[in-house]
Amino acid sequence: MATNSHLRREEIVKRATTVGLAGVDELAAHFNVTASTIRRDLARLTAEGLLARTYGGAMALAAHPESALRERAGEAYDAKLAIARSAAGLIRPGESVLLDAGSTIALLAHELKATSRLHVATTSLSVIAELNDSKGVELECLGGRLRALSQAFVGPLTEAALERMTFDRAFLGADGVSATDGICEAELTQTRLKELMARRAERVYVLAHGAKIGHRPFHFWSRLGKPWTLVTDESAEPAELRAFEAEGIDVLVAKNPTAEQADPPGQLKLQNA
Repeated sequence: MATNSHLRREEIVKRATTVGLAGVDELAAHFNVTASTIRRDLARLTAEGLLARTYGGAMALAAHPESALRERAGEAYDAKLAIARSAAGLIRPGESVLLDAGSTIALLAHELKATSRLHVATTSLSVIAELNDSKGVELECLGGRLRALSQAFVGPLTEAALERMTFDRAFLGADGVSATDGICEAELTQTRLKELMARRAERVYVLAHGAKIGHRPFHFWSRLGKPWTLVTDESAEPAELRAFEAEGIDVLVAKNPTAEQADPPGQLKLQNA
């Protein structure tokens, strides 16, 4: 019996990690045990630091631990570069643009270095590093609490600054993106900030390479209330993209650059990299 209990608890953690929230009644039916047995399992798993209790169930604490920005810089580089270049092509001289944080957004900033008559506001240290010496870009730095993992500012001070500004376009990063749930992020502070960014811009773009489409690494989501555009690359599954189109979301698929067109990863200057 002890062995069966151990295996059941392992399976509960696995289900919470891969599926998401696990409800007591759902788990009791799945394992053919009583709700009281499941509650005891959840209490033990919570005490061991493997789950976090929620109302009526539990959730995984960290299904996919968040990696630092500098660790993500070289991942899917060609796809991110293609996305960044397509996004840069949407921007017109004289526009006011809001840039979020993230490695793909930093590549977009690199593509904008030679742009003239552009106003850019950002929460990202990487974007600041890319554009601080660009003569054609007027740069606004939105301060707040520095979030070390993403090398970007978040919190009430950042939100207060955003409330005083509007933009022609906003470009948002994502840890994962869903046609129905929006942008997946590691912290609630990030989801609130991205929703505010989207509200302050006339046009909203989410930049996410193919592996992030339909990906749910965390349990926190930004709902984008207005029409928006997904900018991804050729590695994205067509069936996944059709789900976005069915929800009325525009999809722009960037063509991956050839080896001759792609800059080496060292071109991207990440803060503290």
